[in-house]
Amino acid sequence: MLIGKVTGTVVSTLKDEKVTGLKFLVVETLNAKGEFTGSYVVAADSVGAGIGEVVLYATGSSARQTELTLNKPVDAVIMAIIDSFEVAGKSVYRKNR
Repeated sequence: MLIGKVTGTVVSTLKDEKVTGLKFLVVETLNAKGEFTGSYVVAADSVGAGIGEVVLYATGSSARQTELTLNKPVDAVIMAIIDSFEVAGKSVYRKNR
């Protein structure tokens, strides 16, 4: 699993029928300090994430293991919206409620 921040959306009117109905979001990868790495991925959203949210996402064959993406041709999936995370006892991120 990886941590990232949703920074954009992808809209496609023509697509394979297996991905019809999926929402695709642009996610910028974060490191363990909560800093942007400059790396981006397009991920299918299985949890209703939105712009600005910090999320957990998976890539590769793991991306096809959620109920929404099972056996679909996706290489990344958002599977959780993060409320908070800490590293080495230090708070790195806490969601504003």
